[in-house]
Parts: sequence; C-alpha cells; structure tokens
Amino acid sequence: MNDVLLQFHGLVITPWKLIGLVGTCLFTARWFVQMYATRKLRRVVMPMTFWYLSVVGSVMTLSYFVWGKNDAVGIIQNAFPMFVAFYNVYVHLRHRAATGQ
Repeated sequence: MNDVLLQFHGLVITPWKLIGLVGTCLFTARWFVQMYATRKLRRVVMPMTFWYLSVVGSVMTLSYFVWGKNDAVGIIQNAFPMFVAFYNVYVHLRHRAATGQ
C-alpha cells in the first residue's frame, strides 16, 4: 500500500495517500451539499447526504491516519467527527424505522 502510484513535480501518490485525499474531498463535499440544500429550501438544513459523506469521508481519512501515516494528531482529529456522524445516521435510521418511513 506504500508503493508509488504517481509522481508529479515532487508530489508522490501512494494508495494510502489516495485514500486520504479522497476521504478529505468527500468530507469537504458535505459542506457543499449542506449549502445547496439550505439554498434550495431557504432555511438551514442538514440533509442525510451530509451525514453519509461525513461517515465515508471520516472513515477513509481515519484509515489513512491509522494505517497509512500512523499520525496520532490526525487520528484524534478524525475519530470524534466519525462517531458523531455514525450517531446521527443511527438516530435517523432508528427514527425512520419507528415511523415506518
């Protein structure tokens, strides 16, 4: 997983770095989803897509920091948002099941 996939002007891309970069892009994309939903409904909302992107982005970025880079700061930085996102998805799914939606 540490084999070099691409080298371009000093930028080295390994499979772990690719996982970290994609995770970061997904985690960032959630804010654009939230902004779009807010603009569309003309009120502040947190669509479920926001939480799904949070979960996937956090898991990918956390994986990069745990196995790819072994960086305690990155692990701590990504672990808490991941648990919050998982909790919000869990609450949403539980509510849907209870209301029969």
